[in-house]
Amino acid sequence: MLKYILYVVVSAAVLALVCGGVHLLKVALKNKKEMAQYETVNETKVKPLGKVLVVYYSLSGHTKEIAEIISQKTGADLYEIEVSPKIEQNALMYMKVKKQLQEKKYPKLAKPLPDFSQYDMIFVGAPVWWYTIATPGFAFLQEADFAGKKVVPFSTQGSNYGSFFEDFAKNARNGEILTSANFNNLPESYAKAVDNKITQWLNSL
Repeated sequence: MLKYILYVVVSAAVLALVCGGVHLLKVALKNKKEMAQYETVNETKVKPLGKVLVVYYSLSGHTKEIAEIISQKTGADLYEIEVSPKIEQNALMYMKVKKQLQEKKYPKLAKPLPDFSQYDMIFVGAPVWWYTIATPGFAFLQEADFAGKKVVPFSTQGSNYGSFFEDFAKNARNGEILTSANFNNLPESYAKAVDNKITQWLNSL
C-alpha cells in the first residue's frame, strides 16, 4: 500500500514538472514570435505627448523598469504606488491577494495621490495578479478621478494579462482610455526589442 501511495505521489510530481515544462516552453516560443517583430524597428524618437505622468506599482521590479523607460522616452514624472503595510512576496501573499480581490477590499495607499491637473496624459501600470490588476493598482484606481485626462494603462505579467484592461476601463473614473500595452517578463536578451516595442506603442498614441 505504501509503495502504491509513493508511486502515485511521484507520478503526480513528474506530471506536474512535465506540464510546467511544456507551459514554459510554449510561453518562451510565444515571446520569441511576438518580440521578433520589434527587433528591427527603426523608430527611435518619440513624438511629443505633452506633460506626462507615469503611475506604477511594482513588486518584483519589472513594472518599474517599464515605467522608467516610458519616463525616459517622454520626459514624464514618476509616481510609485505604495501601500501600507508593504506587501511581502511569499507563498501566503497570493492567497491574501485572492481574498482581497474577491471581497474588493484593497490595501491602503501609503501616500497622497499626485495632482493630475498639471498633466495631459497619465500612464498607469501594474503587474497582473490572478489574471487582473494587482490589488495596489485597484487601490489607486479606487481613489483616483482622472477628470477627462488621457489615461494609458499597461501591464506586466508572466504570460497572460487576463481581464486586466477590461477591469481597468471599468475602474478608471472619468478618464479617456487610450491604447494599452502589455509586457511579459522577459530575459535581458530581449531588452532592445522591448525598448522598440515601447517606442512604437508611444508613437501610436
